[in-house]
Amino acid sequence: MTGDHDAVRSALGRVGVWTFGFDERASTAIAADVRGIERAGYTALWIPEGGGSNDVLTNLSWLLGASHRLTVASGIANISAREPEVLARGAAFLRETSGNRLVLGVGVGHAYTTVRRGIEWAKPLARMRAYLDVMDEAVDSPAAPRMLAALGDGMLRLAAERSLGAHSYFVPVAHTERARAVLGSDPVLAVEQGVLLTEDASVARASARDWAVHYLELPNYANSWRRLGYGEDDVAGGGSDRLLAAAFAWGPEAIADRVRAHLAAGADHVCIQVIGSADADEDVATLRGLAPLLLSV
Repeated sequence: MTGDHDAVRSALGRVGVWTFGFDERASTAIAADVRGIERAGYTALWIPEGGGSNDVLTNLSWLLGASHRLTVASGIANISAREPEVLARGAAFLRETSGNRLVLGVGVGHAYTTVRRGIEWAKPLARMRAYLDVMDEAVDSPAAPRMLAALGDGMLRLAAERSLGAHSYFVPVAHTERARAVLGSDPVLAVEQGVLLTEDASVARASARDWAVHYLELPNYANSWRRLGYGEDDVAGGGSDRLLAAAFAWGPEAIADRVRAHLAAGADHVCIQVIGSADADEDVATLRGLAPLLLSV
């Protein structure tokens, strides 16, 4: 099992990319974006499923086909979006056809997407455990390496028990330190980090607040910040200045420092997400420009 953990660490590398930028983007433009990210030297690319209508397995397949060396990861495949045997078999097929360049991030999602799909939102840990039970029985060939989206201690412990590690999202360095303590030394910890290229703090905070307001309306994210000592004033609206400074990094040097801080706190991999831009071309240009600095941390 340790060898499996180390293989995922190696496949992801220390710094990767996380993006919503492919939503509503033409397939040919996505393929060009992927090639640009790969040429910049990043070793891993994470994409979401979330509440959108796109199927993450289909999207992963396109990204794998458009790239040559990139590890492509789901952040996350939502368990309410498809039956567990479908996810397990589809991911195993992509693992095989891509030369083992897939990491399957799996998550329980949110109440609003779950209920919308006609599934009762209750006992997320128990539902995840039952889903993983079926996944484990569904494939005879080697399964895709699996990680769980995890914020709270219970899901972190399940990630250590039933997968190769945890993927955290919208978290400060303090959460990374806590997650490593709960996971133990072997499981892989991959942390998403929101970044903005601007060095103007007022501009950065405004963009970050616009981005954060939706997430802080979701109980699992707001409660994650509360568990770390942030109060009601911090999680209200789009977040306090204190919360935003902990959640996001702005300016190239500060971004590099934040990546180093997550790694020092126990992360194996940090995947940066450019926020505050509605232009996918601009996001890819930002990622390419940051690559020399970030890939040397």
